[in-house]
Amino acid sequence: MQTPPVDSPPAPPQPRTALRVTWALTVCSALLLTLVAVEWGPLVRLDRDIADTTHRWAVEEGGVTHAMRILTDWVWDTWTMRLLCAVVLVWLWWRRADRWTAVWLGATCLLGSLLQQVLKAAVDRPRPVWPDPVDSAHYAAFPSGHAMTATFVCGLLVWLLHHYAAGRGPRRAGLAVAVVSVAGVGVTRVWLGVHWATDVLGGWLLGALVVACAVLVHRRWHP
Repeated sequence: MQTPPVDSPPAPPQPRTALRVTWALTVCSALLLTLVAVEWGPLVRLDRDIADTTHRWAVEEGGVTHAMRILTDWVWDTWTMRLLCAVVLVWLWWRRADRWTAVWLGATCLLGSLLQQVLKAAVDRPRPVWPDPVDSAHYAAFPSGHAMTATFVCGLLVWLLHHYAAGRGPRRAGLAVAVVSVAGVGVTRVWLGVHWATDVLGGWLLGALVVACAVLVHRRWHP
């Protein structure tokens, strides 16, 4: 009798590969941050062109805009993401008894949110201003808090599925939900006219950098 095949967890990336990814994300994030801070002309014009186009669509397509507002305010809101992180933290603490990883997850999310606020204050980039806005937001624009929070929360949770050797189905489903959430929240922020496209790109890069650094810490220090 043949033994049925069993899904084996994917081999984790080699430390050097993970380190290279971290450095690549660091360089890309720093480059974009610099270009935004110095208000590089071509980047500013690209942002304005994208914003003008998407805002025109948002004004014309009221039904789509209403759906975007629900998604960004409830489904992919930063507090929704933090609540999801808190639920997983409790599960790790009580059900898995992996309290080191639970603390690691909470600390990473806290530090990621703190980094986001520090960068907003440092860059102090104005948000788009419209004579006929379809939505509103407060504080500085760069990086997008929604995009950055969704990226590091979803990225950490997908990595945890691999870390705990979840089956192929849950891993694929988790990755699909993460990709849709991270991409979707970025689209909503630009569509609603509350962020420039590079704010969202910066949020994605910085969120991915937070995940990469956190994974390196976990692999090095987890008992």
